[in-house]
Parts: sequence; C-alpha cells; structure tokens
Amino acid sequence: MKIAVVGTGYVGLVTGTCFAEVGIDVTCIDIDQRKIDNLKQGILPIYEPGLEEMVTRNVAAGRLHFSTSLPESIQDADVAFIAVGTPPGEDGSADLKYVLAVARGIGENLNRHCVVVTKSTVPVGTAAKVRKEIEQALDTRGADIEFDVASNPEFLKEGAAIDDFLKPDRIVIGVASERAEEVMRKLYKPFLLNGHPIIFMDIPSAEMTKYAANSMLATKISFMNDIANLCEIMGADVNKVRLGIGSDARIGNKFIYPGIGYGGSCFPKDVKALIKTAAENGYQMQVLKAVESVNEDQKSVLFNKVQQHFGSNLAGKHLAVWGLSFKPKTDDMREAPSLVIIEKLLEAGCTVTAYDPVAMKEAQHTLGNRINYAKDQLSALIDADALLVVTEWPEFRSPNFDVVGRLLKQRVVFDGRNIYDAEEMEKAGFAYHCIGIRTKHREPAAHQTA
Repeated sequence: MKIAVVGTGYVGLVTGTCFAEVGIDVTCIDIDQRKIDNLKQGILPIYEPGLEEMVTRNVAAGRLHFSTSLPESIQDADVAFIAVGTPPGEDGSADLKYVLAVARGIGENLNRHCVVVTKSTVPVGTAAKVRKEIEQALDTRGADIEFDVASNPEFLKEGAAIDDFLKPDRIVIGVASERAEEVMRKLYKPFLLNGHPIIFMDIPSAEMTKYAANSMLATKISFMNDIANLCEIMGADVNKVRLGIGSDARIGNKFIYPGIGYGGSCFPKDVKALIKTAAENGYQMQVLKAVESVNEDQKSVLFNKVQQHFGSNLAGKHLAVWGLSFKPKTDDMREAPSLVIIEKLLEAGCTVTAYDPVAMKEAQHTLGNRINYAKDQLSALIDADALLVVTEWPEFRSPNFDVVGRLLKQRVVFDGRNIYDAEEMEKAGFAYHCIGIRTKHREPAAHQTA
C-alpha cells in the first residue's frame, strides 16, 4: 500500500512518519521547497520528542519520501491524506482554502481509485466540499475516475504525538462506502494488532467528534481555573479540591489542574470554530463561549498577581520567566499564555529575561529582541525582582531554591502551574504566589550576597 500525505506541518509529518514506521510506503508533500529540502537532510520544521530519529530511520529505509510534486505523488497512492493548515479567520471560522486547494489538485491529477482523507481539523460538512472540488476538477478533465472521501481526525498531543499515533486510545474514521472502509481498515491494520479500537461512523459524525473532544477538554480546563479563582477568594485550597473531585471516576483526574489557561494550535482554534459553526446554523454554544471567556481572562491572572504584590506601578521591575511554549515538550508558541503575560509586563515598563529548553527560537519570531533570552534557567534569575513559572517543564520542578534565592533580588515566585509546595516555599523564605490558593501576605527575604 502507498499513501500520500499533503502538508508537512505537525499533523502531516507525524502521520506520514508513523505510517512509514509500520512498513507503509509514504510520500509527504509540501509546496515549500526549502522545507522539503531540509526534511530530506533530516532537518525538521517542528520539535517533537523522538520524531527526528524516526524520520531519519525511515528515510534511510526507503519508506519515507519528501516531494513538492502533488501530480507525481498522487499517481500511485491508494490513500491521500489532506493535512494542511486550517487557520482561524477573524470571525473564528476555520479557513478551508488550503484544504480545498489540495482537493482541487488531487482531482486534477487523479488517475486511479483513491481514498481522499481529511486529516486536518475541519468543520462538519468539509468532506462534502472536498468531494465537490474533486468532482469539478475531474469533470473539467472529462475524466471518469472513481474515488472515495473519508474523515480521519487526529488526536495527537504535542510532546507525546508518536505514542498517541502508534498506541492510540481510538481511531475514528468517517466513511460513506464499504470500499473506503475496507481500504482504511487495511491501512490501520498494523495499529489494531495490539487491540487499539477503530471506530467507523458516518463522515459528519467523525468531523464533529474531533471538535467535541477538544472542546470537552478545554471545558474541563476552564472549569477548573474558574474553581481555582473562587478557591483563592474563599480560602480553599484548589489542589485539595482537585484531589477530592478527581477521585470520582465520572470526573477523572486529567485536565483538572489549575493554571494560566490553555493555548496551542488546537484548543483555542477548535473552540472558536465550533462556536462559529453553531452560530452559522442558528445555535449558540453558551458553555463554550464561557469556556473561551474564562480562558482569555486566565492568561492575565499571573500578571495581576505581580501587580498585587509589587503595586500597580511596575516600571523598572525586572522579571525572570521560566517557560515560553504553551506546554512542555514542544516549541509551539501559538496562543501561548506566556505571550499575553510578557506583553503585559512590557507594557507596564518591566524588563524580562526568559528561558525555555526548546522554544526560545520560536519565541523570537513573535517577541524579537524586546526581551532577553538566557542560556539556562539559572542565568535568567540574575538580578530579577521575581521569578514567573509559566510552563511546567520537568527541569523546573526541583531547582535548588537556595541558589534561586541568592540569584534573585527578592525571594518572590509567581507559579502559574502550581508545581511547588506553598508551605515549603514559605519555609524557605519565599513570597510564593500560585493559582487557587490564598497567599499569606508576608515580606520576602531580601537578596543576600555570599
């Protein structure tokens, strides 16, 4: 079996590489010549743990190929995945121009039966638009070639995408014919040998499943952040509340950690798109509107705590920031809470020195030289008035707090991810501010020189 994957972004590259890993012949296609040239040399456009080694291994084995030519790559493909971007428009709707352009290109070059699969996150009804584009292109050619359209949404977590693909919780596929189901079942057979479930359904239901899944996870995050904010007002400890409710199997302990809001390429975009899709069909997603509103407010919570501690006039303060990416194990800066926090600090007249294990190069595309970038996490602390923990990278979890305290001007920590113990921090002489726990008002220990 041979497949083509159009788009070498996060979804396309992970999809193509993982299919190659199980022995399938894969060609990944992109119009960006530089990106393709880099991929042929093993230089990836994204950071994902384990992916670079897997790409190199499968290219060397002759199973994974990269090309800029859709016409050549589609000729022998049994399955063609559309995995290009669907950026949100100003109104929140998903922009389908890239998806439909690929569909048109497939129709212009198809010469045998192929299952055309939307892998990009797309609104309900997109597969029908893809089918129409292909049919129109075939009609223009005067070609009578059978094809099928399917929907196969991805459920990849950045930072754990390879495991998610190779050991999926479930594989969701929307089809409209027995032939398409047979082809897709054969394609995914290597992933079913260990009992991973495959769920076939109609295409609109498959398209909706992706949006519903991400929106549910976003809802859990915003709900917990709302509870955290109330806990802080009422004097409750949100970490204890989280343990209390997470032990209920109906709720579970995942996605109920309080913090400074969700970000990334999926949750913000998908929540907006589902709200917009509903509005276009005369329905209001009231819960999701609240989810989005809470999340936007939550991205300012850490900055508000800085103002509460130091006073409204922050001009001249120097802050250290640990973490820039929207979550650990990725360099993705899209919709990252760090961007909102840093912009607010800069607007208030602060200077900022930041450190992130992998995302600093990506951050420079947005923040440029308006902030300083440290060579390591401790260097970021030198002469800073306080530390802001924004992304919960593992190496930030157990620092030497004696060293941290000596490097900071004042022992002040704003923990946006609740990765430290409040009592231990206070015993160590820090003024410690986290999410969902009322802070004891005390003066931090002053900077001590050795």
